[in-house]
Amino acid sequence: METTVHKPLDARQAMGLLTQHDIQPTQQRVQIARVLFARDQHLSADDVLRMVNQDTARVSKATVYNTLGLFASKGLVREVIVDPSRVFYDPNTEPHYHFYNVDTGSLTDIDPSECSLTRLPAPPPGTVTDGVDIIIRIRNGD
Repeated sequence: METTVHKPLDARQAMGLLTQHDIQPTQQRVQIARVLFARDQHLSADDVLRMVNQDTARVSKATVYNTLGLFASKGLVREVIVDPSRVFYDPNTEPHYHFYNVDTGSLTDIDPSECSLTRLPAPPPGTVTDGVDIIIRIRNGD
């Protein structure tokens, strides 16, 4: 399924994207999709909540969290868990890795050609490898 989209999305394009991923395009879901796909960015659920509600529309926190979970389960966005208390939603679902700046809280893409994995361990019996996430934690220099 094609996951690359042209950004930013208008409401019609957001509805089409949701429909392509078998997601019912409600008004709130369209608003959330438009925020997520406004530019190349990594947003937390709280970022999305703030951005969706900066205009007159009011979308509840539960709706944002549930919608982001739905988007991730349908492959529309990728969840990037940088630590147990920080989850980012990445609209770039192509294989790539991340730098996470622990001082600023920012997440930046790393092209997969910049990293080299020469060998992975065999998965436990009865399982298959589903993917590899690399998060390189960085700090601001002196």
